[in-house]
Amino acid sequence: MRRLKRWMLLLAALAIVAAACSSGSTTTTAAGGDTGGDTGDEMTEPLQVAFVYVAPIGDLGWTWAHDQGRKAIEDQFGDQVETTFVENVPEGPDAERVIRDLAQKGNDLIVTTSFGFMDPTIAVASEFPDVEFVHISGFKTADNVSTVFGRMYQPRYLSGIVAGAATETNTIGYVAAFPIPEVIRGINAFALGVQQSAPDAVVKVVWTNTWFGPPEEKEAAEALLASGADVIAQHQDTTEPQKAAADAGAVSIGYDSDMRAFVGDTVLTSPVWNWGVEYVDIVQQILDGTYTGGFQYWGGMDDGIVDLAPMSPMVSEETAAVVEKARQAIIANQTDVFCGPIEGANGNMVVDDGKCLTDGEMLSMDWFVAGVEGEAPAEAPTGLGE
Repeated sequence: MRRLKRWMLLLAALAIVAAACSSGSTTTTAAGGDTGGDTGDEMTEPLQVAFVYVAPIGDLGWTWAHDQGRKAIEDQFGDQVETTFVENVPEGPDAERVIRDLAQKGNDLIVTTSFGFMDPTIAVASEFPDVEFVHISGFKTADNVSTVFGRMYQPRYLSGIVAGAATETNTIGYVAAFPIPEVIRGINAFALGVQQSAPDAVVKVVWTNTWFGPPEEKEAAEALLASGADVIAQHQDTTEPQKAAADAGAVSIGYDSDMRAFVGDTVLTSPVWNWGVEYVDIVQQILDGTYTGGFQYWGGMDDGIVDLAPMSPMVSEETAAVVEKARQAIIANQTDVFCGPIEGANGNMVVDDGKCLTDGEMLSMDWFVAGVEGEAPAEAPTGLGE
């Protein structure tokens, strides 16, 4: 019998090792630490919250910003929660396997943090109706699948004002991941901001077709710099575009987190995420028993989920004042970015004066505004806005 038990223990250990060798890296953290063992009182199981990340966490960027949100949950709720994350999960079939595995392990809430995780999230959610899912940046919902995103176009616009004030060549480069509405909306907002400071400037876009690809990001930035750009902006997950700009004697605009801390003052500012704002609220509702899935959240600077990082000393006081005035107007809901007149890159008048794009029109944006050079999925239409 003892020998049999030893074999059973050995087989269990081998199973654990095999699981650890599978793709992706899973880490579980218990915010409250040791509970001190069973005291005989009824114990409340902590809420199990899992995150699926498309890239390594690192020290900055998209995934790092989400992990700061995970840590905000732990800081807020202590031993009421236990969080798990799997990093570096590729979009596609492997994502569905990872999400399903987390559901099978008994997680109560699973947060999937990349656009390409949308369909895998919906598929797994249909198999686990008692598990709540939150997908970031998508548009598909179910009774137990909600979507969360932020109006990043607002700080993108503000960063464009900074970029427009900085350019001397009237050529600004934009290193962009994929031609999807989220990215195109950011490019257009940025370009509208640029035009506030430099009406004749153009924003040149190069697509990398990757969220996290340091070599591709660097190569794209270098090509834009060679074409005459003296400011580089980006929708990527590393600082390679910012480093390329600094090496060329140019300046840049970061993204996701404050990239000035890693590259230096040539990063003039960065549109940034604060995911903890909504993550903490969702967990609080679940713990209170008031949570209802299937909602769509798209918060703005007034909620604090998106904002603009502090300015570099290279930004003039005059420009900083213009940006802050616009920032306060957006926060107070006195104005928004996509209000007319807005002309398309093809010359069409997309939004007339006195009208603004609806949320649906912004969320499906697949065209470029005037002043943007690059390939967009569609031509700018006419007659949008309300």
